[in-house]
Amino acid sequence: MEPIISLKDFSFRYDSQAKPTITNINLDIYPNEKVLILGPSGSGKSTLGRCLNGLIPNVFEGEISGQAIVAGHDITEASITDLSMQVGTVLQDTSAQFVGLTVAEDVAFILENDNARKDFLHQQVDQWMDKMAIQELAQSSPHDLSGGQKQRVSMAGVLVSQPEILIFDEPLANLDPASGYKTMELIDQLHQEHQSTIVIIEHRLEDVLSQAVDRIVVVEKGQITFDGVPSELLKGNLLTKTGIREPLYLSAMKYAGVDLEEVTDIEDVATVSAPNMASKIQEWHQANLPAMKPAKEEELLRLEEIYFSYDSIQPIIKGIDLTIYQQDMISVVGTNGAGKSTLADILAAFHQPHEGRIFYQGQDITEDTIARRAERVGYVMQDPNQMISQHMIFDEVALGLRLRSIEESEIESRVHQALKTCGLYQFREWPINALSFGQKKRLVIAAILVLEPEILILDEPTAGQDHYHYTEFMKVIRELNESGMTILMITHNMQLMLEYTDRTLVIHDGELIADETPFAVLNSEELTSTASLRVTSLSELATRMEIDDPLSFMQTFIDYEKGVE
Repeated sequence: MEPIISLKDFSFRYDSQAKPTITNINLDIYPNEKVLILGPSGSGKSTLGRCLNGLIPNVFEGEISGQAIVAGHDITEASITDLSMQVGTVLQDTSAQFVGLTVAEDVAFILENDNARKDFLHQQVDQWMDKMAIQELAQSSPHDLSGGQKQRVSMAGVLVSQPEILIFDEPLANLDPASGYKTMELIDQLHQEHQSTIVIIEHRLEDVLSQAVDRIVVVEKGQITFDGVPSELLKGNLLTKTGIREPLYLSAMKYAGVDLEEVTDIEDVATVSAPNMASKIQEWHQANLPAMKPAKEEELLRLEEIYFSYDSIQPIIKGIDLTIYQQDMISVVGTNGAGKSTLADILAAFHQPHEGRIFYQGQDITEDTIARRAERVGYVMQDPNQMISQHMIFDEVALGLRLRSIEESEIESRVHQALKTCGLYQFREWPINALSFGQKKRLVIAAILVLEPEILILDEPTAGQDHYHYTEFMKVIRELNESGMTILMITHNMQLMLEYTDRTLVIHDGELIADETPFAVLNSEELTSTASLRVTSLSELATRMEIDDPLSFMQTFIDYEKGVE
């Protein structure tokens, strides 16, 4: 069988950079294969994806050496139009992909552009909007949707033409855990029903492996360091060396002393097995039982009966009462569109509540201006592009300090420290457009951290971050919290929720339906279903190993990992 994608000694260097981003790539992907391209942020995996869909060299210009053949086209000779007939791509930054004024128009665009018959067009658009559960959004503007909703609209707009090759660039980045699982199921369904060739570009390995993949290709520093079956990768140590998060259940097995060479079905927590596995894990759990944590007591921020509506008719936030304490570390979870980001906008004074009051250390601050509230509350939005206004990295981080008339010498010191904190110091003289989506995310976080707010709100802080940068960044967030900063994180990342937060707020349909420990939330079937969460692989492993208290096991794992760090 001839490969449908074939790269031979392929290298690419962007015009704006001195060195190639990907080097000497040799890769064959065959028809109907499902391949995961895995790698840390900045590894070159998204650049590789751009070569497969024609964005390189048609949009992103640079120097190419070697050969890349995609669906019979040499990418140096084919236009994007040529490739788009056979290659569909769901971009990581979905906002850059929308062309229609409404969701329905956007989904229909590629068929309209191809002069499809009207009846066929309507049938296909309805079918794919229904499959992606976006029918109720048909007349909405794509740009007004939540991150997860945008992701599903973008997918429908690509899938409606049923291309031969489907490329998904970080398809899970903005989805809640349940929606992410459904997305992987849908991708697998497309693979099975339409015989499509699937290329998934991701660093969330465990989530992708919820459905089988044929091969995993690991890209590190612009080169392929692994190309093989999942079991071979999971049993080796390359994931740790590369800075990619291995599945949680696999880490627990390692901590308990399970010999991975004796493990069978290692890629599936539901069937993974090894000699004496249960007894080893039970003994490890008993030897590392978690300790109780003291409750926070000093009130910092209080919300009383907060209501908000965008149109004064349909309430988005409905009667939320909430007390936040000094040095709290809180995760905010819920389905896409539940009102989590709207609540954050209210806390940052981007929106004024229609009813209710907000108190800060007992003082009514409901009528704060955005500038006044920013002195107390720093807010990092979900889409970094909405916060960026400068061309150069240093200037973006320095902007807030300059607006406050801080001395330039102090600005330089504080900006450099913030960039070091977020792992961007080496790029301080770079233009912002040279950064990846994940790096832009860290840039806007640095721009807020440099202002030293007392409360920090982070909307999906780890979206687009590989495990190495995720861990390094969350170490900083933990240190900020331990030094006294109060932190709220809107997240779909259950590992973050479990590992770093003490309280979890569950938002559903604009209401606060639970304020519990993360472990209590994940142990509630009703809450996990309502908030679109999923039972973690740690809980599944604990149940299979006949551990009576899965919550305690998860806490044991989290506490143990902190010691390993």
